[in-house]
Order: sequence, then structure tokens, then C-alpha cells
Amino acid sequence: MPKESMKTRPNLGLAIVGGFVGTPAMTVAVYLLATLIGVKMNFVDALATMLGGWKMGMLVHVLNGAIIFPLAYVVFLYRFFPGPAYVKGLAFGLMLWLASQLLILPLIGAGLFSSQMGGIRASGTLLLGHLVYGVLLGSLAGSAIEGLSAAKPRANHAA
Repeated sequence: MPKESMKTRPNLGLAIVGGFVGTPAMTVAVYLLATLIGVKMNFVDALATMLGGWKMGMLVHVLNGAIIFPLAYVVFLYRFFPGPAYVKGLAFGLMLWLASQLLILPLIGAGLFSSQMGGIRASGTLLLGHLVYGVLLGSLAGSAIEGLSAAKPRANHAA
């Protein structure tokens, strides 16, 4: 890996745009797929119960998706994921899904791997949603970097 790419970070502003695009896309994807396969997805309701109301649950969901997670992605995690921007985003989405399944959902009463919310179908639905979120976040945040890499002239090593 070239030294320049190790020092390069994605654009924080574009990452936040990715979060603002990815969060509703994830939410729609989860609820749409859940409806199609007959799983009642109520993660915002469960979060709302824990936080004192639906508005507060939705606010936390949106703030996490649009601000907190993009910030963590850009500042701390981006450099550890392999591949192009969209693959880095997919890896981040997978990491968020795993954290949600092992930590957050059990805390809000949905059980380990969504066992109290529909089991494997609910868990798979949330996986798809997190991957949608991750690919949108990664693609938008990393697009400026990949644009710079593509525009950078390469040295001619012809002898």
C-alpha cells in the first residue's frame, strides 16, 4: 500500500452526507424487506422505550447514522478496512451490524442476534440494512479520495 493512501482520509463532510443518505436508505430497506418476509421490525420502538419515547429513539437513530458513525468511520476506522471505498463501507456496515447484534439489540430487549424480534430473518434483514448504509457511506465518503487517486499522474519508468 503506498504511503500516500495510508495518510489519506475520506472527506468528513461527504461522510456526513453519506450518513444522511445511508440512514434513511437503511431504514427504508429494513422496513420494506421486513414487510415482504413478514417480520415485525421495531428497533426504533425498542430504542424509544429505552430512551423515553419514539421521537427520542428516532433522534438517536438518526444522530448515530448521520453524525456519530460517519465521524468514527473517517477518524478512527477507515484506514483499517481493505479495498476501494465501497468495500471499506461494506466492512464498516458489517462491523456495525455485528455490534448491533451482540451489544445494542440485547440491551434494548431484542435478544442476541435478534432472537426476540424474529430471529434469523430479523437478523438478516438488519444485515442487509447495515450493508446498504455502509456502501452508501463508504462510497460517498471515499469518492473524493478515489477521484484524487485516479487523477494523480503516474511516473513513467521506461528505460
